[in-house]
Amino acid sequence: MKNNQDYKNAALAALKGNWAPALVASVTVTFVICLIIAPTYCANMAAFRQPGFAWVTETLMKVFNWTGPFRYILLLYPLMMVGYQVAHNDLLVSGDARVTGNTFRHTFSGYLRNVWAMFLMYMFTFLWALLLFIPGIIKSLAYAMTPFIIKDYPELSANQAINLSMKMMKGRKFDLFWLTLSFLGWVLLCMLSLGIGLFWFMPYWQTTLAAFYQDVKHDYINNNTNL
Repeated sequence: MKNNQDYKNAALAALKGNWAPALVASVTVTFVICLIIAPTYCANMAAFRQPGFAWVTETLMKVFNWTGPFRYILLLYPLMMVGYQVAHNDLLVSGDARVTGNTFRHTFSGYLRNVWAMFLMYMFTFLWALLLFIPGIIKSLAYAMTPFIIKDYPELSANQAINLSMKMMKGRKFDLFWLTLSFLGWVLLCMLSLGIGLFWFMPYWQTTLAAFYQDVKHDYINNNTNL
């Protein structure tokens, strides 16, 4: 079992000489996320600034607010949780620096399976969170390896990938929680830099998470003869 600094060192080693394509991917993905979120925001702002056209803006607000969850499920989650995340795993494992291209390739390759896996993952997390906040956090940590698994093991169904993530994360959930906490300084830096630091934080965090996944997967394979 490795420690947090080992994962971070592995991430920095993978990013060395590849920061430029990683930053391009961060900017590109952020721009696409803004496009996904923007309609709802713009409609709400229009309703606030143009009360004379209330009937138009209220209609737009209802349409965009109603379609918001679908845009997130169909576009945002597959892009961020599968495409962008797995693209950094490629960078870590094989040195493939085509982060932007790989992000969209992984997003739309097996698209329906990606969407279904992310939908199930967030639905299960939400249902657990309805019980209490802490069980929701624990389950989100248990499901965290799912995006990597659905690409590493294409023969598994979305539900099987989630179950395998839970098996891999048995006894390792606190490790991921502690790893996440270790990036709080970066989060603060992003806030102080008015979000600019986010473009560096995103690839650093995602590559570190990929290093954690590789360690978890290695330990699981060593301790189990089959999936």
